[in-house]
Amino acid sequence: MGKVVRKIRPTNYWQIGEHESWFSDMSLQGLHLHKMGTNLAHFKKGEPKRIEYRIEVTGKKLITYEQIDLYEENGWEYVTSYQWFHVFSSPTEKKAPEIHTDPAEQAFTLQRLYKKLVFNLVWVSLGVALILGMLLAMWFLDGTPVLRLVEGYVVQQSTITILYIYYVINAVKAMLAIKELKKSLNEGKAINHHAPWKKSLRKNGILSVVFIGIILVCGLIMPFYQLKKMDTFTLPKNDENLPFVRLADIEQNPQLNRDEYYTDEFGWANRYTTNWSIFAPVQFETDEMWLEESGTYSPSVSSEIYNLTFQAFAKPLLSDLMEWHTYGDERESFIERKHPVFDHLVTREDEEWKQLVASKGKVVMYIRYYGYADLDVVVENAAQKIVLLAER
Repeated sequence: MGKVVRKIRPTNYWQIGEHESWFSDMSLQGLHLHKMGTNLAHFKKGEPKRIEYRIEVTGKKLITYEQIDLYEENGWEYVTSYQWFHVFSSPTEKKAPEIHTDPAEQAFTLQRLYKKLVFNLVWVSLGVALILGMLLAMWFLDGTPVLRLVEGYVVQQSTITILYIYYVINAVKAMLAIKELKKSLNEGKAINHHAPWKKSLRKNGILSVVFIGIILVCGLIMPFYQLKKMDTFTLPKNDENLPFVRLADIEQNPQLNRDEYYTDEFGWANRYTTNWSIFAPVQFETDEMWLEESGTYSPSVSSEIYNLTFQAFAKPLLSDLMEWHTYGDERESFIERKHPVFDHLVTREDEEWKQLVASKGKVVMYIRYYGYADLDVVVENAAQKIVLLAER
């Protein structure tokens, strides 16, 4: 035998009859089972011939040499093991006697496996419940699920958690399948060693492609792409092309100079950060702080900008931004206003503090300004910038 051929298994690992049938049909094509992996079976190419396969179940992942020797004396050669399943083969013409002639006796061999599956299911379920609880807290504890969605940090973790849940569902199916098989054997019904498997192969193949795709996209491509797009820059002193409101536009005061707080040549007091997510491909977060020459006045402006994939997220994101920036308190102090540029505009003013949350099309903008300038000045500057973003 020579070249190794790998194939996706047609069914779940606990479907004994379908696996035995598949191995036999592969041997007729000259593919003889060599090894079983988690999702792939390894076959060695050889002469096509009919070979019978039988799967023995034990409570351990290793089978004893004594048991192997016993079966070989009866014409069954040990091939490989996967999980708690151990595969033996025998050429059809050899007419080796069945490993198990009494279904009730074979049912007894499944008892330890069934208990192990129940034990594993309990612990895995507890672990997944803990992960799910933490994930739900990340989504809903602050009452800002849409903001969490568009920021993108929780999306990958949610997708991976769905895969964990699928694993639990699969563990339940395995436990129930072994229980049903045990019951069937106890009723005297032997395993069908030539059970049909082609329908299961199509279903398993599609599921494998879907899950591999999800893992590649959500587990590898999206996080790396997000890291690539995430960056922080020192704000240039003058750049009218930047799509966010600048402090100089609001204040219009030559006595003001930016707060030069630098570390490693980076201006932490005057910076902007870019980010990306699948639901908000363009994101900016800015902070800017200036000082008056007298040292008694220090205005500042911060903003968050999201250019969304879907406009339907705009209004709920407005609500979440109000919730997030008031910590759930006093959000009723935001006042809805009409403005010819914005689709939605709400503002809040508390002495020198002014806040604005607005949207136009797919663009959502939040601004927090501290200073003496009038709120309408902030609104008009925001209107100019949001038009630039919406037309991009």
